[in-house]
Amino acid sequence: MVLARLVVPLALTAFAGCGLPHVAGGRGSFDRQLITQDEIVASRALTAFDVIHKLRGNFLSSRGETSFTGSSSRFPTVYVDEQNWGNIEILRTIPAAVVASIRLYRSWEATTRYGVGNMGGVIAITTRQGGAVEDVSAKRP
Repeated sequence: MVLARLVVPLALTAFAGCGLPHVAGGRGSFDRQLITQDEIVASRALTAFDVIHKLRGNFLSSRGETSFTGSSSRFPTVYVDEQNWGNIEILRTIPAAVVASIRLYRSWEATTRYGVGNMGGVIAITTRQGGAVEDVSAKRP
């Protein structure tokens, strides 16, 4: 009986420390749907596609059948600075050096933020300020 009184509080204390990892420096909790500029630089990747592939490969995965008619993409749509750029292959044309952050919005979040037609979700790229948007736009097909 005494042993049970000691084990339960110790077990609860151990499990309480098993939450999400925190960002270095204690600036908040880790967001699995966001790739930060620090992570992008540390990845040493050349393109946005490479960054995502290295750091959060699940962003690039199929979400399965997203409609009964097959009219919606299974994969996330790419938005750059709030503008629709197309499918995930466009990520191969965006230099990592101009990317400030990359965020994955799941289908329900994407529909709320960007409207219908994004049932595969959205990969939202925010570029660095200071002319980087023009650099990326010039490479857009």
